[in-house]
Amino acid sequence: MIKVSAPGKLMLFGEHAVVYNRPCLVAAVSQRLFVEVEKNSENKILLDAPQMKVSDFAVSLTDLDKEQPKEVRFVLEAVKNFFRKYNIESGLKIKTESQFSAEYGFGSSSAVTVCTIKALSEIFEVKMAEKEIFDLSYKTVLDIQGVGSGFDIAAAIYGGVIYFLTGGKRIEPLEIKNIPLIVGYTGVKASTSEIVKAVKVEMEKDSEYYEKAYDDILQIVEKAKTAMGNSSWPEVGRLMTENQGILRKFKAPSVEYGVSSEIIEKLIEVCQRAGAFGAKLSGAGVGDCIIALGENRGEIEKAIKEAGGTPVSVNVDYQGLKIENNL
Repeated sequence: MIKVSAPGKLMLFGEHAVVYNRPCLVAAVSQRLFVEVEKNSENKILLDAPQMKVSDFAVSLTDLDKEQPKEVRFVLEAVKNFFRKYNIESGLKIKTESQFSAEYGFGSSSAVTVCTIKALSEIFEVKMAEKEIFDLSYKTVLDIQGVGSGFDIAAAIYGGVIYFLTGGKRIEPLEIKNIPLIVGYTGVKASTSEIVKAVKVEMEKDSEYYEKAYDDILQIVEKAKTAMGNSSWPEVGRLMTENQGILRKFKAPSVEYGVSSEIIEKLIEVCQRAGAFGAKLSGAGVGDCIIALGENRGEIEKAIKEAGGTPVSVNVDYQGLKIENNL
């Protein structure tokens, strides 16, 4: 039996633009997802995922090509892609568990995909470099969602803070420590793929508008990379607010808020009133989490709670994908 784990993620800068060949900055977070895998003699994949309310799920190897329930789709697609790539077939028993809720938008789908592929590589003694794990995980996510840049996969594999370019064309771990990061959950679960697709529809109508917006975000990412390297947190916060201003003006999904929303804007406002250097949405938008920077964590978290959000206690995790045990 092999048990592996990977961290969740938070987008710091560059969401949406990263889908269109611009860089982003992403951080791995200290709450982790775990996957246990062992071989079994049955011609089936047996799966328990308590966090997703899945127990005693079973699918025969011959049925892996069929569409699977969304709660188990990423694990089973990862298994299928690994088996095909390395010409392997075996019954398996798989269990997943998570230290964070799938509601938060911390990248649970990508983390479980990465963990599954790493566990399979260990149990079947297939040597895979980090980039090979990235490529197969990225293929798996695209097979299911059809869209995505892969930044959340990179965070799960490499950990820390990463400068990332679409599709893994550039994955650069950065030496950035002690980020005064505060996270608040909006209470709204957002669908990343649906939001990205909605923005794509609008981009096809007005490509000039969106290309300029993405170029503006690119400039913010480059400035933030330098400012974070210098621990210039007030400047990083200012850039967060600037990045949010661009996302708010997108033409989809909401005419009024772009890829932001009323609750996101409310939480950002109270963070700034409480003394945050800056704040923005994190990820596709509409819901999930906001992030803020500030040295008065207690006051900012209190403001988030009073405004109807949920403070989420996380730190940056500087260790990515790792083996927990191998029995």
